[in-house]
Amino acid sequence: MSALSIAPAAKPPDGIPEDEWRARVDLAACYRLFHHFRMTDLIYNHISVRLPGRHDQFLINPYGLLYDEVTASSLVVVDTDGKVIRDLTGLGINPGGFTIHSAVHIARPDVACVMHTHTAATVAVSVMKRGLLPLTQQAMRFTDRIAYHDYEGVYFTDDERRRLQASLGERMVMILRNHGTLVCGRTISEAFDIMYYLERACQAQVALLS
Repeated sequence: MSALSIAPAAKPPDGIPEDEWRARVDLAACYRLFHHFRMTDLIYNHISVRLPGRHDQFLINPYGLLYDEVTASSLVVVDTDGKVIRDLTGLGINPGGFTIHSAVHIARPDVACVMHTHTAATVAVSVMKRGLLPLTQQAMRFTDRIAYHDYEGVYFTDDERRRLQASLGERMVMILRNHGTLVCGRTISEAFDIMYYLERACQAQVALLS
């Protein structure tokens, strides 16, 4: 059981396999943690997890819900071609979020979870020419481990997916210049741990440089 796991409902809703329900419960719990630690941007930003046993489908938040409104049942199943497989809310998904998350899920079979934020601290660091500096213990964790991606606006194209894939390469952390951050993990727990300390490193850098 992952560190983020909470006790699931005794029985998954009809039509949802047990392993998918576990992924849903863990991902919904992760959204609540992001809300708790104020790493949200109202209805924007997104966290996704690959469906167990499916290389081409992942869960992501409905477009329009706050992070503390996301539940295990409301999470949307979408494939890497953009086809919505299951959406009980009818809200659909954020097109820009789909571009970012599908790019990673397509190119990185080693990655199960993808997180994207633009908090005040991460956006501030993304604007700085030298990016994240080795100023604190939290920041030292990311020395020579961060990829950078130049921001050219919001795109929903295969070309942008290819650019994101090329920028990320084999790394697990990427700063999207003038935009925010992207973190990958083999599990939801691993991705959250990386994102939490990346956020703390960015917060410290902004405070120190102030």
